[in-house]
Amino acid sequence: MAYRALSLSVLVVVVLTVSSPWAASQQPREEAPIPAYNAGPPGKGAKLPDILGPEQLWGANSQYPFQAHAYELASRIPAVIHQQPCYCYCDRMGHKSLHSCFEGTHGAQCATCLKELYYSYVMNQKGKTASQIRQGIVKGEWKQVDLQTAAAIN
Repeated sequence: MAYRALSLSVLVVVVLTVSSPWAASQQPREEAPIPAYNAGPPGKGAKLPDILGPEQLWGANSQYPFQAHAYELASRIPAVIHQQPCYCYCDRMGHKSLHSCFEGTHGAQCATCLKELYYSYVMNQKGKTASQIRQGIVKGEWKQVDLQTAAAIN
């Protein structure tokens, strides 16, 4: 009888231990903070850092056509991407906005940055303001971008 009670106790502990993370994941979570961005365009006379030119990408940073093309498009809308957050949370490594991702090779290596860039470009072409684009990024609309077809975006 003691053996059954001990076995039942162990089983209950195992079930509770295994189900505890699942139960916690079902609880509503606080929303993740919005990563760093600039609320407005650069000040009058302020010069943003240059976006890398596609010719400056090589090796793994230029394996796919959508990588270099993203840098071309980024150079067309620097003030727009200056005002966008980047949900790869690269602000933890010092980036100030989506623009920062394309000042170096980070943007070519990160699907999040690339998708947000293409989303920003398309929405800008549709006449959306930087603030409206930011709202879409915060909602996660950038996740729908297909990088395999993105190189055709002009």
